[in-house]
Amino acid sequence: MLYLQRLGQFTREHADTVAALLCGLLLFLGWFALHLGALGLALLLLPAAYVIGGYESAREGLTTLFKEKELDVDLLMIVAAIGAASLGLWRREYHLIIDGAILILIFAISGALEGYAMQRTERSIRSLMSLTPDTARVLHQGREEEIPITQLKVGDQIVVKPGELIPTDGIILSGYSTLNQAAITGESLPVEKTVGEEVFAGTLNGYGALQIKVHKPAQSSLIVRVIRLVEQAKTQAPPSQEFIDRFERGYAKVIVVAGILLATLPPFLWGWDWETTIYRALTFLVVASPCALMAAIMPTLLSGIANGARQGILFKNGAQLEKIGKVRAIAFDKTGTLTTGQVQVYKVISASEYTQTDVLKAAASVESSSEHPIGKAIVQAAGETVRVFSARRSAFAKRSEGKAVPVESKLLNPKGDLDWIGAIQVQAIPGQGIVGIAQEQQIIVGNAVFVQQYVTNLPEELREMAQSLEQEGKTVVWVAKNPTANSSPLFEKRAEVMGVIAIADEVRSQAAATITRLKKLGIEQIVMLTGDNQETAHSVAKAVGIDRVYAQLLPEDKLDVIRRLQQEYQTVAMVGDGINDAPALAQASVGIAMGISGSDVALETADIVLMADRLEKIAVAMHLGRRSQVIVKQNIVVALGFIVLLLVGNFLGNINLPIGVIGHEGSTVLVTLSGLRLLK
Repeated sequence: MLYLQRLGQFTREHADTVAALLCGLLLFLGWFALHLGALGLALLLLPAAYVIGGYESAREGLTTLFKEKELDVDLLMIVAAIGAASLGLWRREYHLIIDGAILILIFAISGALEGYAMQRTERSIRSLMSLTPDTARVLHQGREEEIPITQLKVGDQIVVKPGELIPTDGIILSGYSTLNQAAITGESLPVEKTVGEEVFAGTLNGYGALQIKVHKPAQSSLIVRVIRLVEQAKTQAPPSQEFIDRFERGYAKVIVVAGILLATLPPFLWGWDWETTIYRALTFLVVASPCALMAAIMPTLLSGIANGARQGILFKNGAQLEKIGKVRAIAFDKTGTLTTGQVQVYKVISASEYTQTDVLKAAASVESSSEHPIGKAIVQAAGETVRVFSARRSAFAKRSEGKAVPVESKLLNPKGDLDWIGAIQVQAIPGQGIVGIAQEQQIIVGNAVFVQQYVTNLPEELREMAQSLEQEGKTVVWVAKNPTANSSPLFEKRAEVMGVIAIADEVRSQAAATITRLKKLGIEQIVMLTGDNQETAHSVAKAVGIDRVYAQLLPEDKLDVIRRLQQEYQTVAMVGDGINDAPALAQASVGIAMGISGSDVALETADIVLMADRLEKIAVAMHLGRRSQVIVKQNIVVALGFIVLLLVGNFLGNINLPIGVIGHEGSTVLVTLSGLRLLK
């Protein structure tokens, strides 16, 4: 019983293959019976081969004819095969029935091979659906409870043990592990993840147990979006394929009219006999059918989409794979695209009577109460200083056998933290700075104008260093303290400057190499678009090798720049990650979004998504696009070349129907397999 169930499932999943096998078997038995002289048996077996092998083509051809009032190649093949069989019965030349059956068989085999080729291109993508488990282990009142993923809610806390798949996107609340994200982002090496970092559904947990908080609905997870977009890509035909589809409809009508003329005029014009005339007309229907031409594009583009998905590049449809191969200019957003979008402390400069640690401690005491990215960067830098000092203390203790500790260790409390005390009465002034009271001293952190309200003057040496850093594109934060906690800038300026902290948005490590690679690929113009100031913009552009910069732009300004580039270069790509990039991404010929750092609006608007935020994948995507165009052109040349050769051979009388079938279907299979080269 189980065997029959499996056989039934295989038959349903591989119906084209089973039909081709049965057709071939019946054809062989019919041919064998015919040679043995068992004409009756042969006339039972051969029609069965026609029906089984040609059913699907006949159904599709008739559906197109009656519903869409159009002719297609499937119907032409069936007409040619039935015509050959009818001619064979009329003339009692039964080998013509065999010829028609061979036509049906090869057409069925071709369909099975094309179906297999399509499955190959989709297999690596469809496997994503099996990457997410059906259930998740949720913490409920201190106990673990296993529930279906569909019942997960935002805010639920789930537990993932070592070696398990992450069931949904979330933020790590506790634990540390390495995650294999290859299936989602294309990264070949496991990635370390710890508290506060995001994890994705379908990634494989390593050696550590994790407690994760669900921060978005399961149906909005990255992997679900990938699957949804891939399903859309499979059903959306690119412009070139739509053109071929329209061409096929008109071409099929021309072939039918030409076939009728060839079946009726030669006896009157050239004195052919009717058997030869009809046979040549049927052969013409076969060899002139544009099957290979129809297979020249989609297998190639689907292979490119599958290849990109394996490398962390998600093409939303085949049209974008076509377009990116034609890009002549590309625009990059700065923050979050060319840079990480996460500001970090670049340098700490202290006044002569203070140390860098003093400056960091004072700034961290008030910024620990702030949610501003600059404040978080300062607190993070203080935490990193802790780890450096702890390592130094351990090394020094080993060398001195525990008899002494380095000076820096005095900054550490027993827990290993910098010994700062969180400020009270903290007040943040948006766009200017923040003040608070720590250890009965007023701490002031902010820009130069803000801090000048509290100090008599800014040290000239620090001012020059700050200006130099600002010219490099860094954001400079001044730190001062006032020993009188209740002092007000309106009445007296008694605070003294402790130092400055330079903050910078880190340039992505692969940005410069990506720009160099794009130039080598022949991109004519590379520009950077940003809402940031001119100094910062030019600093980042210089670091990555971009010459043309547009700074201090609003979203509508970025849109205008893309439009001007399109007037000059026609096909323009835009790379971005934020909500403010969405209009430009939509306007660009090809919009490319950063998959991890990108906003939902950017991801939905873009045509291509870089799953791992790896900029170097842009060059890979362009290479795939260009390779796909080369292969498509090669396929079209091969397809048209075969049609011309077979037509000439048919009119010269040098080919028969089986040879025409083999040449026609062979070219179709050849073109389909050629498209699969992009799977490598």
